[in-house]
Amino acid sequence: MKSLFSVIFVLLVAATPSLYARVTLNAGSSSFNIVNYGAKGDGKTDDSQAFEKAWHDMCSATEGTPTLLIPKGKSFMLQPMLFKGPCKINIELQGTLVAPKSVDAWKWPDNNRVGWIKFSDINGLVIGGGGTFDGQGAAWWTKYPSASNRPSALQFLGCKNLALSATNHINSPRNHIIISTCSDSSISNIHINSPEGSPNTDGIDISRSSNILIKDSTIQSGDDCVAINNGCSYINITGITCGPGHGISVGSLGKDGKFETVEEVHVRNCIFQGIKNGARIKTWPGGSGYARKIRFEDIILNGAKNPIIIDQNYKDYQRNGPAKAVKVSDITYRNITGTSLSEEAISLNCDPIGCTDIACPFDYRFTGLLDPLTSPPICKCILHVGIERVF
Repeated sequence: MKSLFSVIFVLLVAATPSLYARVTLNAGSSSFNIVNYGAKGDGKTDDSQAFEKAWHDMCSATEGTPTLLIPKGKSFMLQPMLFKGPCKINIELQGTLVAPKSVDAWKWPDNNRVGWIKFSDINGLVIGGGGTFDGQGAAWWTKYPSASNRPSALQFLGCKNLALSATNHINSPRNHIIISTCSDSSISNIHINSPEGSPNTDGIDISRSSNILIKDSTIQSGDDCVAINNGCSYINITGITCGPGHGISVGSLGKDGKFETVEEVHVRNCIFQGIKNGARIKTWPGGSGYARKIRFEDIILNGAKNPIIIDQNYKDYQRNGPAKAVKVSDITYRNITGTSLSEEAISLNCDPIGCTDIACPFDYRFTGLLDPLTSPPICKCILHVGIERVF
């Protein structure tokens, strides 16, 4: 009888992964260890199927908020994957998730090279644990100079109440983190790192999102540390150390004549170290819409090539048709200090119909339309290279 019971028990375990993969933590939550789903964690074996099974089991859980445990000391290689809600899940990433090493080794669903790991339509996703997302981007940077041919690493699409913290993000083929159509979410205590020369490796790109907090993080990349794009409102960025990279940018907005908007952006208490650009707003000629109610304050720039920029002639685009511009208004720069590597520490290149109500950092306030004959337009501040002062 005892022998028969043992056989039945073994058969049940083999047939139902969730019976052995789930460990009950307490009455309200369960932990699912990815190793128990057959993941090897050797950095070479494709562990995608194990993650798919674990995600399915967690989304089927009926009690509490399940936790996916990705253990320390292991590297799990994943092909491009979509993790879709609406289930509420915690991810404890202690180890490393790695993308395929060579470009040809990536397996694309429907030949769609948009991203590596996507989380979609999830309310209350929590990711932490001190682990690493490694996009293995070096091969992509060499083979595809154009950003349009390279995937981003980590994407959050249509997520609410997202909390991403205590994670490392390295060497994405393109953007490291994309936040799109998300709300009421936070990113904190993360570290993003890719070489200065890596092309278009933005740290965090945000679009069509609202009430997003990014704080207490270090971002080193080959492009914008943070880019705030169309459809964003109430974006709060604080305590960021940025550089190398291209700074924190609003835009670009209005490409190909599009109507695009950004408003209520607050960037404060940040350090920019060895960067190309600092606080930047960029729009395309011929576009429409607005960038308004934007504040940069309490910022230190060390060795910035272009510390403060408003550029309404981004990419020197030749407009067609009637003169239009994305309106830039109610912009404040306050308590910005540091050193400039350029004689133009402040360059506000505004369209004749585009800029109003700019509060400049040297107590000069501009209200009204620019004189189209003014060159440079407004608020140009010439500094001696390497002289440290408040500008």
